[in-house]
Amino acid sequence: MDTDTRQVFTIRPATTTDIPILARHRCAMFRDMGDLAAADWDALAAATARYCTVALPAGEYVAWLVTPSGQPDQVVAGGGLQIRPILPRHAAGGGLQRPGPQGLIVNVYTEPAWRRNGLAALVVETIIAWSRANELAGLVLHAAPLGRPLYERLGFVATNEMRYPL
Repeated sequence: MDTDTRQVFTIRPATTTDIPILARHRCAMFRDMGDLAAADWDALAAATARYCTVALPAGEYVAWLVTPSGQPDQVVAGGGLQIRPILPRHAAGGGLQRPGPQGLIVNVYTEPAWRRNGLAALVVETIIAWSRANELAGLVLHAAPLGRPLYERLGFVATNEMRYPL
């Protein structure tokens, strides 16, 4: 992480008072990827707010927000971590993977005017550090094409995951 980024921006944990921002970022992220129709924005924002109202206090979802230093009310980026239990599994090199919950990185978003300042990297590095400190077994994410180079640079590797919509 560029030290200039850490000097110019502040990252802090999100609280329940930040739920409207978390919901807006989630909707904007999907909109920017071309996955959210304008007609669905309000429904997704409301559902996200309901989820965060329960999951944030329960510790099932942890999020961070980035502001320019000295401007704590101007949130310009953020991201979150959904913490979920996983079954025991084998490790790639043999034996068993370290037990513990797995973190699903979600909602990494930077406001368009603030992109290309290292903010997504700041968020993801913060999530990685928090995950290590809290002994998560591993991290996974679904990368949009624009985000893939960042995640690869930070050490994430592609897997064989597929999905089936129910």
